[in-house]
Amino acid sequence: MFALLLPLLFSASEPPPAQLPAAAEARTISIPATDGAIAADVYGASDRAVILAHGGRFDRTSWKEQAKTLAAAGFRVLAIDFRAAIASRQGKETPCLYDASCLAKDILAVVRYLRREGAKQVSIVGGSLGGGAAAQATIEAKAGEIDRTVLLAHMLIGEPERMKGRKLFIVARHDLGGSGKPRLDGIRAQFERAREPKRLVILEGSAHAQFLFDSDQAKPLLDEILSFLSEP
Repeated sequence: MFALLLPLLFSASEPPPAQLPAAAEARTISIPATDGAIAADVYGASDRAVILAHGGRFDRTSWKEQAKTLAAAGFRVLAIDFRAAIASRQGKETPCLYDASCLAKDILAVVRYLRREGAKQVSIVGGSLGGGAAAQATIEAKAGEIDRTVLLAHMLIGEPERMKGRKLFIVARHDLGGSGKPRLDGIRAQFERAREPKRLVILEGSAHAQFLFDSDQAKPLLDEILSFLSEP
């Protein structure tokens, strides 16, 4: 009799795939900050959280595919909008837009929200402008608030040696800045000044930051990010 009931017990305790939480489904929340609120799309549920910080040409929706992959790998993912970037697109004055310290306030508000919500690990993936904000946030954060940071061809900051936590720098070898010079030079200099633990990954091609996800380097890039975020 027990042998006959066993399959029924397991089928009752394990809902069919259609009833499991769908990583593809995002919900939008508003996260309070000292001077307003930050919009975020949330994917997945976990005490391991990842904040996705977009570049200057993007917004939170640009991370959809990467967020789904990270959520499926067991992370709670929050793709955020930088308020200064959104205001700029609405024609409002935004002196904060290229100020890493100012932008970092949005990231820190989300980090502290996640910690209050019970996150045991908080990491950040930032592209270009969002990478500079993420790097600066690790400087201004309290010890232990930010565990890991992925910097995709990040906007350079003033004091990389003060960054806290584990750091993964990623850039395409032929990604050229506005001056026509490879961004790799400046990023390598920032990497060398940063303290351990740290790692530099140089991908092939010329795509900049989040544009790498639309290139033939998309899979190796995502593999590097997942490996880094999942390390013990």
